Formats: sequence, C-alpha cells, structure tokens
Amino acid sequence: MTNVSAYKTVDVATPPRQARQVLLSSLLGTTIEYYEFFVYGIAASLVFGKLFFPSFDPLMGTLLSLATFGVGFVARPIGGLIFGHFGDRLGRKRMLVTSLLMMGTATFAIGLLPSYDAIGVWAPILLVIARITQGISLGGEYSGAVLMSVEHAGAKRRGLFGSIVGTGSGWGLLLANLAFLLVSQLDDNAFLAWGWRIPFLFSAVLVVLGLAIRIRLDESPEFTAVSADGVHRFPLAIIARDHWRQVVLIAAGMISAGVVFYVSTVFSLTYGSQELGVSRSLMLTLVLFANIILIIGMPFFGWLSDRIGRRTIFTVSLVALIPAPFVWFLLLNTAQPALMLLGFVVLYVPFVANFGIMPAYFAEMFPADVRFAGVAVSNTLGQVLGSSTAPLIAAALLSSYQSWTAVAVYMALAGVISLIAAIILQVRAADTRF
Repeated sequence: MTNVSAYKTVDVATPPRQARQVLLSSLLGTTIEYYEFFVYGIAASLVFGKLFFPSFDPLMGTLLSLATFGVGFVARPIGGLIFGHFGDRLGRKRMLVTSLLMMGTATFAIGLLPSYDAIGVWAPILLVIARITQGISLGGEYSGAVLMSVEHAGAKRRGLFGSIVGTGSGWGLLLANLAFLLVSQLDDNAFLAWGWRIPFLFSAVLVVLGLAIRIRLDESPEFTAVSADGVHRFPLAIIARDHWRQVVLIAAGMISAGVVFYVSTVFSLTYGSQELGVSRSLMLTLVLFANIILIIGMPFFGWLSDRIGRRTIFTVSLVALIPAPFVWFLLLNTAQPALMLLGFVVLYVPFVANFGIMPAYFAEMFPADVRFAGVAVSNTLGQVLGSSTAPLIAAALLSSYQSWTAVAVYMALAGVISLIAAIILQVRAADTRF
C-alpha cells in the first residue's frame, strides 16, 4: 500500500549528516520541553494540591491541582496560533529557539514559587501563569520540531523521522518520572518542603544544552524552497479558508491518543495510590516502563508506515484502543505489579501505533507554505479536546460513580470518536476533497 496524502510535499535533498543532526536536535529539544511539561503533571497529582490549595479537602485539592494541569492545554491553541503564524513566515528554526526559552523560564520559575502558606492566593495565581506559559510554548514546540525533521527526512523516511521526534514525549515523561522517583525516596516532610522543587530547577541545565544545539541548525529545506517565492502574510487565514476540514478531522482523530496517554500517566498515579493502595514509587515505575514501550514502539511503527502506508496503521490502532482500557483497568486493579505492567502493555501497543505515525501522517495533510500553521492548530486543538481535561474528567467520573468502569467507558468513547474522524479524513484525503 502506498501513502495517500492530501498534498504532495516538496522533496528537497538534504545531506544525510545534516538530516541526522536535525533529527537529534529536534528529539532533544522535544524531550526537554515534554520533561518540563510533565514534571508539572506529576507534581499536580502528588504535591500541588497540598501546597497550593491547602484550604480544600484532599480530593478537591487534587481536582483543583489537576485543573491547573489542564490550563496548560487550554493555552496550547494560543501557542499554536502564534507559532504557526510566525513559523510559516519566519521559519521553523527561530520558533524552536523561542519555544525552548519560554518553557525553560516558566519551569524554573515554578521550582522557585512560594507555597500558599507563604504568600496566600498569589501562589496558585503565579502557578497558573507559569502553566499558561508552558502551554503556549509547547503549542509551537512539537509542531515545529516534527516539521523540521520530517522536512529534512526525504520522501522515504518521513514516518521514521517524525516518529523518532515523537518519542520526545516518552523520553520527557521518562526523565520526569525518574526525577520524581528519586526525590520520592525522601521522607514526606522533606519531599513537601523542598524535594519536589529539584526536578523543576534541574530543567535549567537541560535548556542550556538544548539551546546550544538548536541555534546551530539549518532551516528546513522545504520552508526555504517555498519561501523563495514569497510567504503568506497571514498563513492562518489560508488555513481557515481552505483547510479547516483537515484541522477539525485531525483534531478529532487525536482525541483517543490524548485521553489514553494522560489518563494512564497522570490520573493513574492518583488512582493507584488512593484507590488501590499501592505505593507512589510503584506507580511511577509502571509509568516509566510504559514509556519505554512508547520509546521503542514509535520508531518501529513510523518505519513500518513508510513501507505499508499510514492509513491502515492509524485505523487498526484506533479500533484496538476501544476495548483496551477495560483490559487495562482489570489488570491494574489486581494490584499485582506483573499484571499491572501487562495492563500497560495491552494499552500502550495500540496507543504507540496510533501516536507514532501522527507526525508524518498529519504533516502530509497540508502544503508546505502553510504546514506549520496547519499542523500547530490541528495539534493544539486536538490536545484541548482530548488531553487537557482527561485526568480531571477521569477523577470526576471516579468520584461520581465510585467505579473504574465509568473511566474506561470514557476512554473507549474517545476511541470511537477518533475512529469516525479517521475514516472521514482518509476518504477525503484519498480524493483530495478538502
């Protein structure tokens, strides 16, 4: 089967060494950004409810803390609009340097924030401001890093290159979990007093490393080629006029992956400790192993999509993601580490297949002259619809129904929505009726 895309991409030859440098740089930068984004999510589940919302009961404090986690996703479309506009006007490279600086500053600032007991209501207000900055940054980072790699890859390696950059989310979460796994060995008093700040402050080292590499990159050859004839003054206006159907369908197609990922990596930490009575360290370890599956599996499915096409992989994986949450919860509820790990395997194999081919598949849905805007807006809208409130909705469903079944149904329904969107997207892409 061959790949079917809505548009032909500009296949500009890139020296292999340069393409590899861009790939490694994009992977490193995306890893750093997601590390910084995810340390917030872990802290929101474990500590922020106690430090920034202490006047509420424990459950409500956790819900409010997870709500601030969702604020970062709500801010992503703003970042998608800003970075999408300038990414198609000024180039991918400048936007990637800017996004990394923004994320690093916000994350380091969180590590220095006083608690509610120290400055009162200003503590959660400043926390939300920092989280919004993180969201705006990541709204442009992922799309820009993916496009830099895909547009350097050449026609036969787009799936592989895009999927490798996509593993940055897994590497970032892996590093974030390792960081909190280490500081969680502290006693509770030390952890709450200062231990939780270490993963945030450590991000400064990663940002300096990432910037040192990124500023030496060459611009995307596809952007250079199309910009030689002039760039659009308002790329977003072209997207809104000519490509809004792709945006809506791609965003809907992302819902399932977002829900599965954030329920399994953020909500599961609270669920495991409060409902199953297992240790914080065990849950962090399970999420760590799940992300090893992601890191290994995504390049495989990206490579496979370059050979058999992305449509089949995307559809079959969504079909599998409908029953998988029920199996995951059944195995998770045994509270037996080996069976809990098996549950993550069952859930993550179809998730990784689905998520792994998204970068190249969705990039191919837009022409190069408005690709940054199209991918950024689609991606951030999909994150809002699927990822932003997933931990909060899961926690609220568990609280309301006192049963994991409601959460599994929610995850399965997300799979159904994405499957319908994927089918429509594929039909329209096949005959270019966008």
